[in-house]
Amino acid sequence: MQAVPVHPRAAAHSCPGAKEIKTKLGTLLQKPDSAIDLIIPYPEKPEKPAKAQKTSPDEALQWHESLEKLLQNAYGLASFRSFLRSEFSEENIEFWIACEEYKKIKSPTKMAEKAKKIYEQFIQTEAPKEVNIDHCTKAATMKNLVEPSVNSFDEAQKRIFALMEKDSLPRFVRSEFYQELIK
Repeated sequence: MQAVPVHPRAAAHSCPGAKEIKTKLGTLLQKPDSAIDLIIPYPEKPEKPAKAQKTSPDEALQWHESLEKLLQNAYGLASFRSFLRSEFSEENIEFWIACEEYKKIKSPTKMAEKAKKIYEQFIQTEAPKEVNIDHCTKAATMKNLVEPSVNSFDEAQKRIFALMEKDSLPRFVRSEFYQELIK
């Protein structure tokens, strides 16, 4: 591989990650046919859920009508989650699942710990898996977390459910994976 000349002053002012970009560009120059996959990876195909027992085509047909029915079915939930992961958009379902798990906690101490984790992972600005909720919902959720209760995330969870119902579910039922399930 040929080294790319870099002016000494330019190297001193390079941003974090510049070395990684330089490496990818060097690879691109070496292997023009396959290196683009290193820079812009293709979305993965949804993997078939392993743990949950496969569902009948009739039951899978009901998911088209109701996100609630899909989420209540272990295979449906696993399939939907896998589909969203393949589209790099699994933060909404992960948030919804985290909220469902949170509601089952009985200990106030554990509830406060889990609430903090959910907030840091999904709600706060620049969170690693920040969900798309409006400012008012975010503010109400933050207010609820002053004294965490079983209902602290209800409003945010309802917003995300509605978003998945309106946006993610229609894409899922049009997917090849779902079409195969209902055959």
